[in-house]
Amino acid sequence: MEAISENSIITLKHVYKEFVLSKTVTASVLHDITLTINKGELVAIVGPSGSGKSTLMNIIGCLDTPTSGTYHFGSHNVGTLDDDALAELRSVAISFIFQSFHLLQGKTVFQNVMLPLQYQQGFTGSYTERVEEALKESALPEDHWHHRPNQLSGGQRQRVAIARALVAHPELLLADEPTGNLDSKTGESVLDALTHLNKTFGTTVVIVTHDHAVEKLVDRTITIKDGVIFE
Repeated sequence: MEAISENSIITLKHVYKEFVLSKTVTASVLHDITLTINKGELVAIVGPSGSGKSTLMNIIGCLDTPTSGTYHFGSHNVGTLDDDALAELRSVAISFIFQSFHLLQGKTVFQNVMLPLQYQQGFTGSYTERVEEALKESALPEDHWHHRPNQLSGGQRQRVAIARALVAHPELLLADEPTGNLDSKTGESVLDALTHLNKTFGTTVVIVTHDHAVEKLVDRTITIKDGVIFE
């Protein structure tokens, strides 16, 4: 077996993904994906709707598994992990940001950001200190911390989502169309926040998007079309 680089966080080798539509019909979505992303990189995965980028993100985020091929997250061979080990990996090492924010409307900003810590087994630090740290890193003004999501603008809610993703100190931050529901100025502000986190704290950030404007902000762009990647 080929050795995995100590500097890599994502290593996919000859990954294929098919979905069974019926007893006689399958849809092939990813084709022979071989890809390495190193620790601390800021990467964009760019492609049109239906290109396979969301399926690729779900595999990278350990939400789905390949039909064939291998995926290593750091030194972990993801294909050999059981459900408990996968859940632990997702809760500790991987965080997600979605264009629809996925914030709980009945809870305050502070409570929303605290949620991942409450579900994380073995966390022994101070919830309050960790949440405050994450909110400061996301650059959300302190006078908004105890508001509810419906009292915030779209850009502010996305910053809450960034803080919630950061609170567990993940090794990998996956952002799925993080500017998709925002106007261009607010979207630029959110991308600036993600760039700042990558450069300041060394968090590996992968932005999955159809927006080619993201390319000028990242270290590397990976283009996917019809389930095949190009760099």
